[in-house]
Amino acid sequence: MYKKMLYVLLAAVFAIALTACGSSDEDDAADAEEQETNQEENETEEESDEESEEPEQLEEEMENEEASFDEEDADEEEQQQTESSNAEFDELIEAMEEETEGTATVLFENNEPQSHEMEDVTVTLDAYQLVELKDFHNRFSIPFDDQTDGGIILTEFTVENDSDQDLYYSTLFYLHYFGGSEAAGPNLDLIPRDVELTQILSPSDDDRLLEGGESYHGYLAYPIGEKQLEEILEEDGNVTIDIETPFTEEDEFSEEYRVGERGELTLSLDEENVEERAEVESQGFYQDSISADNMGDKEMIEQEDGIGESDELGDVTITLDGYQFVDFTPNQYEEDRFTDPDNLVAATIKFEIDNQGDEEIGLNSLTTKLTVNDGSQYLLSEGMLLPYDINDHIEPGEQGELLQTFLLDKEMYEEIWIDKSMEIEIGPMRNSDAEDISKGQEITFDLK
Repeated sequence: MYKKMLYVLLAAVFAIALTACGSSDEDDAADAEEQETNQEENETEEESDEESEEPEQLEEEMENEEASFDEEDADEEEQQQTESSNAEFDELIEAMEEETEGTATVLFENNEPQSHEMEDVTVTLDAYQLVELKDFHNRFSIPFDDQTDGGIILTEFTVENDSDQDLYYSTLFYLHYFGGSEAAGPNLDLIPRDVELTQILSPSDDDRLLEGGESYHGYLAYPIGEKQLEEILEEDGNVTIDIETPFTEEDEFSEEYRVGERGELTLSLDEENVEERAEVESQGFYQDSISADNMGDKEMIEQEDGIGESDELGDVTITLDGYQFVDFTPNQYEEDRFTDPDNLVAATIKFEIDNQGDEEIGLNSLTTKLTVNDGSQYLLSEGMLLPYDINDHIEPGEQGELLQTFLLDKEMYEEIWIDKSMEIEIGPMRNSDAEDISKGQEITFDLK
């Protein structure tokens, strides 16, 4: 009996053990299957994420490559244009050597374009080169100040008339140096006539037609004697070229037929002066005659821009925009024009003029007065430092800029005036014939 019960008990324990083992195997299998499923799901999600990221990454890479290609294309196009321009200059220089029997050497070249816009007419100086020409035939000596060695500034121009109106234009642009005190016109015998801008635009003496919608491209050569060139390079290394305006009627040169305003382009003749001019331009000096005509050096003392105070003289609104006080040192070609050239401060005040009257406002004939030292002293604007000629004006219904420049005694300014109040009086308004058009009235702005 006892043995029988023992056998039954052992059988039961054995059965329970088998059941437990079977359950464990099933659980392990289930766990393994679940892990495998989770791993597959994770791999699927990673693949899905990678697939979703691939188009974004691919698009970004394509955009970067496209931008890189565009930049490379632009650089390549610019390089091709430069090479093409230089090749044309080379041909002109060879022709120049053959014509003059001289020897030419390129001293400096600049391929950065600069433009002047006159309503729908744009004149662009595409490039220029300074060429040394030595030992040329004596028959070419006159434009080189009777020397047989000298330099030539070879310029490339494009003139575009974007209007649908035919205009009349003379492209005998004059070159100025030594602060504008000396000038030279383009010489018509140094380069072939068929590439000269004057001949392309005016093939006959009585032509000068600038057709509407047309563009004209050509070259001008400016001769400078060896001595003058040395002095230019020693002084400031810059020359300027006047850009004249076209006219709406042939052989009519009065203001009513003029299109736009005259301009001036500055050419630096070596790399050092290019960098110096870029630095000066970055300082934002107002373009009075001191800056525009390269009369000397400026060093900023104080300035204020964006003042924005306005007043009215009849139908004319005048806004005080800003002022600059600079330490002004005239160059050697200008210093004789000043009583004490080592003791100068130049104050240039900038206005915006809104002319809603019936007459033009002559910029060269306005009267302004700078009162200093709390009103106890005053100075009048210096006409020779204003960048205007007798024809510069603001038409009725138009807006324009007005600069007024005053010369101050540097010692007085630094010791007394700088800490005292100043005000500027402007008016009356005058037309191009210097006639009073605001009945003798003037307005005053507090400057500082």
